[in-house]
Amino acid sequence: MKGPRALPQPGSLPEERGALFLWVRRGLPLAAASFAFAGAALHTAGRGWWLLGGVGALAAVWPSLLRGEAFLRNLTAVRRQDSIWAHAFRPLARWLGLEDAWISSFCGHNNQRIREAFNGRRAKRALILLPHCIQLARCKAGVLDDLQACYDCGLCPVGDYMNLVLTNRWEGRITNRSHKAYREAREFRPDLVVAVSCSDRLLKGLTKMPEIPCYVIPLSLAHGMCVDTDFSVPHLLAAMENLVEPRRPSGEVQALRHEGIA
Repeated sequence: MKGPRALPQPGSLPEERGALFLWVRRGLPLAAASFAFAGAALHTAGRGWWLLGGVGALAAVWPSLLRGEAFLRNLTAVRRQDSIWAHAFRPLARWLGLEDAWISSFCGHNNQRIREAFNGRRAKRALILLPHCIQLARCKAGVLDDLQACYDCGLCPVGDYMNLVLTNRWEGRITNRSHKAYREAREFRPDLVVAVSCSDRLLKGLTKMPEIPCYVIPLSLAHGMCVDTDFSVPHLLAAMENLVEPRRPSGEVQALRHEGIA
């Protein structure tokens, strides 16, 4: 039997890559505004319409500039507008063979802004959402109903996650349907969600829950969609350590261990 993996140590969050999305999200409206103002200067007869178009294009840029508290106060509107851009250019990105890069850039841009928003203040009521596919496909442990049913055999990341939850007193859910994850999040009413899923579901989640600040972590799909997926447990730990107020109790908490193997 493979022994359980050593728990990761706290570290810094990795650099987020959101440049591709930001170039489109901010660059196209700025280009349109420049074109409109140039048109106003050259075509005096329709100057009013050109100026109106230029102002409208600049207004489309404004949400992408919000940071920190201003970003959180306008989160729903900002997320909805960003999601429109993400979905509108997804077919073009797919045609160019850049769909994954496009979605990853959208998620990276979101993560950058979440990190900035929680830089001076940490979340007090955070919720972790993970997909059921991180559990080994042949494993019979009922982790959906009780996380501590995990055998902690080291064959999938569920055991690492369970031990971190017990040690740090995190609130987390493992679900097998997206709509269940959304329901869990809205019922818990967190001030931050740390979500792990495939890139397509991360885009869907950011679109479906625009009112909730979300930091997202992509899955590794070594065996394809929804089968024996994996994710960076150190990344999750770093996100919780850097964005969330610690809830770790004094003294050392021993994780429960079960006999058995997946």
